[in-house]
Amino acid sequence: MKIDILTLFPQMFDGFLNESIIKRAQEMGKVEINIINFREFSTLNNQQVDDTPYGGGSGMVLMCEPIVKAIESVKTKDSITILLTPQGKTYTQKEVQKLKEYKHLILICGHYEGFDERILKFVDMEISVGDFVLTGGEIPAMLITDSVVRLLDGVINASSSNNDSFSSNLLDYPTYTKPQEFRGLKVPKILLSGDHEKINEWRREMQIKNTKKKRPDLLK
Repeated sequence: MKIDILTLFPQMFDGFLNESIIKRAQEMGKVEINIINFREFSTLNNQQVDDTPYGGGSGMVLMCEPIVKAIESVKTKDSITILLTPQGKTYTQKEVQKLKEYKHLILICGHYEGFDERILKFVDMEISVGDFVLTGGEIPAMLITDSVVRLLDGVINASSSNNDSFSSNLLDYPTYTKPQEFRGLKVPKILLSGDHEKINEWRREMQIKNTKKKRPDLLK
């Protein structure tokens, strides 16, 4: 998979790309991630990429030309171009599963007051990571990249992701590790029994119980 991230702040991704599973996935050749500063596609002498909105109002609006040129510089027949915006479709695990099937993702990070509306003519979809507003799309781009890359074949053990929360409209089951008792809190006996059939039954029951308690809306 290839992921191109279009942003005004490329240095925000330095730590993200060079740590943990994302770093390992790149080293394994499972994903190629490029950070593209769309300021470089500005035609103005000062590399300006925003301007005041027509009709008045506060803030600055990102221009069409530098962003569209940045998209066109990397777009292929295998690409899906995604605008990260609070007005987009809410991101869920189902969307993660869909995105991991693409060969090439182009993620566009907004900033300032918003985008020129005409940019929507050059993207395939809009995604929101929740009903709140951030200063820019860089953190959502990291979130989407992380959620997709971890599911690519061979990046993590498949058994680790099979029971992820939301994979089957259920939250994950509780997990425990050593010691068996900590300040009077004990590991459930079933997990020490060695009976894997009963352990699997218990875990399924716990998934349902967890979901009923914490996210009953998922069971509707």
